Amino acid sequence: MSGRLESEPIARRDFLGLAGLWTTAIAIGGALLGMVRLPKPSVLPEASRRFRLGRPDEFPPGTSKVIAGQNVLVVSKPQGIAALSLVCTHLGCIVSKNEAGFSCPCHGSAFDGDGRIVAGPAPRGLRWLQVSAAVDGRLIVNAGNEVDPGTYYRV
Repeated sequence: MSGRLESEPIARRDFLGLAGLWTTAIAIGGALLGMVRLPKPSVLPEASRRFRLGRPDEFPPGTSKVIAGQNVLVVSKPQGIAALSLVCTHLGCIVSKNEAGFSCPCHGSAFDGDGRIVAGPAPRGLRWLQVSAAVDGRLIVNAGNEVDPGTYYRV
């Protein structure tokens, strides 16, 4: 016995029609949201891999200096100035300097003082980075350009 307050059950055909309409509305809404978001780039340009070191006279021959925040070691020798990346070539850990050269604290790779691989899972030695001079005479390291090991910038 049905009362006046009870709703009539919806027919199967009506339910499927309503479900189709709602699915279409959701698909159109999602497409519109995508179109609104389209003009905004989803990939932002990455930061420059070039950074300034300073004046050449700040690096007298026979010294080395770690550039904080850049994971680079600047080595100054009589033949010039070079920059070595302190990022391990195995999995990207930051190597630490020790008396024999460099060692990876995570996976045990070992490198000599010139960054050549001595032991461990690293497939190759540390990267040597390009050093050049700016117009004002200050040294610049381009961490995006790798040079051959043993390449020094003559000051």
